[in-house]
Amino acid sequence: MRGPAFYLVFLIFAGTIWPAGAAELLMLEQPGCPWCARFNEEIAPAYAKTQEGRRAPLRRVDITDAWPPDLDFIQRERFTPTFVLVEDGRELGRIRGYPGDEFFWYLLGDLIAKLDETVRE
Repeated sequence: MRGPAFYLVFLIFAGTIWPAGAAELLMLEQPGCPWCARFNEEIAPAYAKTQEGRRAPLRRVDITDAWPPDLDFIQRERFTPTFVLVEDGRELGRIRGYPGDEFFWYLLGDLIAKLDETVRE
């Protein structure tokens, strides 16, 4: 059995890894989307292992399915893929389309920087 000090240290440590109001990177996609397939080949396998992926885990949303109720604050898209960075029930930015692996990481870096700005506010 662990004492209260262990749990306090665990909670403090966990808070540095998963801050309150954790961010998500939504991927709005649809079946048959060739650019979604390209993203799935070039980025998706490694995404969760990257610093960006740990900071804003990828959540896939099929735009042909019913819209998730917890995403009512997000403007819907017809263009796929669209990547939407959200945190604490608000949208911080989006990337429309998949511009290829190098440019995607660059644009994503700009979005992730917005998470740092919200921490300072």
